[in-house]
Amino acid sequence: MQTDANTAPSPARIGFVAGARVAVGTPALVLAASYVGFGGFARDNGLGLDLVLFSTLTAWALPGQIVMIELYAAGAPLVAIALAVALANLRLAPMSTVIMPVIALEGRPAWRLYLAAHWVAVTGWALTMLHGPGRPRAERLAWFMGCVLTLWAGSLIGCILGHLAAGIFPRPLSLALVFLNPVYFMLLCLQDLRDRQRLLSVVMGGGICALLHPVLPGWSLLLAGLGGGTAGFLLARWLR
Repeated sequence: MQTDANTAPSPARIGFVAGARVAVGTPALVLAASYVGFGGFARDNGLGLDLVLFSTLTAWALPGQIVMIELYAAGAPLVAIALAVALANLRLAPMSTVIMPVIALEGRPAWRLYLAAHWVAVTGWALTMLHGPGRPRAERLAWFMGCVLTLWAGSLIGCILGHLAAGIFPRPLSLALVFLNPVYFMLLCLQDLRDRQRLLSVVMGGGICALLHPVLPGWSLLLAGLGGGTAGFLLARWLR
């Protein structure tokens, strides 16, 4: 008995479903919990649910959104808020540059990649870099979209719940929930430390940060990321 080729699921459908399945468990729950904290934090600082949802729809990145709320609460002008959010989210540019060769497929329109870049954020990026290279090339873009759209939906639900429940949770707990996502991102990165270059980058970045923080607390994290990553890359090449 032969299978009708027309009834077989397409690579895009297979990839989308597989990406959504990876995201729908712990990753989506952690991100939703972080956005519960963000929603409550936003309401405590006078932002309505409409603005909270709009910020998540258009600039889906917690650090930039936290910066937006803090500057808004301080009465900063709109231009200053926009510039600060743009600078906070600038870290997504190299992440987009790294992930595009992983999910790109030769012969497909470039606008699909430009559209996908809107959803590049730390959790979806980490999951795609971890699982994407093992998927067939034809499935990867759809896998990424299935993963990040599931995470995005969880973030929007978390925003709504957090905003509606503001005042129920103590403020320190709301702020603690916001930091769940960076911790989870770090744990995702630790899963792939078998790669010598990544291990060296993490170790050297942590050492540089510990040395610089007492002297340059405002710049230590940035310099540690830049210096540790560069030193890990160069040292791994030399050892190889």
